[in-house]
Amino acid sequence: MKTKSLSALLGCALLASTAAYADVYSDAVANSGRSEKDRSVDERRKPEQVMRFFEIKPGMKVLDIFAGGGYYTELMSYVVGESGHVTMYNNQPWQQFVQKAVDERLKDNRLQNVSTLIVKPEELEGTKEQYDSAIFVLGMHDLYYADAENGWPKIDKAKFLQGIYSKLKSGAVFGVIDANAKSGVDNEAIGKSIHRVDPAAVIKDIKAAGFVLEGQGEFLRNAKDDLTTSVFLPENRYNTDRSVLKFRKP
Repeated sequence: MKTKSLSALLGCALLASTAAYADVYSDAVANSGRSEKDRSVDERRKPEQVMRFFEIKPGMKVLDIFAGGGYYTELMSYVVGESGHVTMYNNQPWQQFVQKAVDERLKDNRLQNVSTLIVKPEELEGTKEQYDSAIFVLGMHDLYYADAENGWPKIDKAKFLQGIYSKLKSGAVFGVIDANAKSGVDNEAIGKSIHRVDPAAVIKDIKAAGFVLEGQGEFLRNAKDDLTTSVFLPENRYNTDRSVLKFRKP
């Protein structure tokens, strides 16, 4: 009887833990502190499913790579809670582009468990912090091209990905989302012109850095997307066919 009771208690604890994590994602999305601008794209971005799939949990230290204005930074700050921390990482060109949005999001210290990091991608490995998880949302394509005219530098992709690998603890999830291009495209050209990437190239390059591909989410797929037009067209904004890739550091 004691064994059965213990098993029942453990089962209830597991169910309670699962329910708590399920609640923390929906609670983050429903947080009253979020802006209407962020809320307006929730249906297309599906952040609750994304954070659950990438296993963001309370108490974690998370690296938000090329975080832009911080849509996911804020959401994850609610999930990780007071005992966790989110680092909002941009390189200098990205930071200059989104500075106003970042200032607005962080004004008056409203997200107390968030800090910013601005370093060159190739210098990430030399930073001190270690993380339980990292996400890289809609930015992987930027590693495949340079655009000096618009201030975007050539990035040493292999060194950057190795730097991300070095910053994550063993067992950590590295979650990547980007807009899909057609298979076999020239990623340098496509990345610059329409800001997409061939997902096969992404998988190959991230695995080369030492990560293991563990799963792919289907909840941001869009069969109507022809994969050939700019992600910035109004009809494409957060409506593209997107790969959701879960990697893990062994």
